[in-house]
Amino acid sequence: MATAKDVKRIALALEGTSEAPHFDRTAFKVARIYATLAADGKTLNLKLNPGEQEMKCMTAPAAFQRIPNAWGDQGWTTVLLNAIGVKELQSAMEAAWSHAQPRKKGRKKS
Repeated sequence: MATAKDVKRIALALEGTSEAPHFDRTAFKVARIYATLAADGKTLNLKLNPGEQEMKCMTAPAAFQRIPNAWGDQGWTTVLLNAIGVKELQSAMEAAWSHAQPRKKGRKKS
């Protein structure tokens, strides 16, 4: 079972991550927010890509739930911390972190 303490430890160990308040949650971001931890420490919202979201929700429905709105359509997924192990949490957080990296600027056309 993972805890809010695990979330913070994992997030802050990922290169470039900062922590800041975000409405009633704590946000973790690099160039963009990739995770938000509920104030009660029971759930974490992660920004996965839609394919990752579908796979996680299908293979571990007790731990991963698609947010049921437009945010969910974008890949935002709720993680129930009491239903996930630390290794699986770290893997999911690393995936979300990788998507939040600064976008590479395209080459200008001449």
